[in-house]
Amino acid sequence: MPRILITGMSGAGKSTLLAELARRGHLTVDTDHDGWTDGDGGPWDEERMARLLATREHVVVSGTAENQGLFRDRFAHIVLLSAPIEVLLERVRRRTDNPYGKTPEQQDDIRRYTIEVEPLLRRSATLELDGRRPVSELADEVEALLAGAPARER
Repeated sequence: MPRILITGMSGAGKSTLLAELARRGHLTVDTDHDGWTDGDGGPWDEERMARLLATREHVVVSGTAENQGLFRDRFAHIVLLSAPIEVLLERVRRRTDNPYGKTPEQQDDIRRYTIEVEPLLRRSATLELDGRRPVSELADEVEALLAGAPARER
């Protein structure tokens, strides 16, 4: 079973998709929680991530970090979840499980990251999925990758 990274901008649906995959019985790691970063959206703890990827052949990791490219070759697939900026901002305003994105400054950061960072994520992605799709459909797509199906362009 391959290792998969789900990446994308804040509000794209990474955590929601990861929760659905965990509900379906898959091992998942949300790097926004449990000390995978310094807690301020910084880089992943490289030693911890290397250890995880060295010991788990079947895992779905979710997150976006400046150093995720260091681990690119250890993932069979990198799935970019994307959505229009208006959707991203509406989602971060409404969510209750993550305070990031509530302030005008943070929303400006999300706009800037969507322009500057998302294209970089797109270049390294093996598959891009529209984060507006129902989470069950997105989870089906990721499960197909976990089962060994090739990534198809969307």
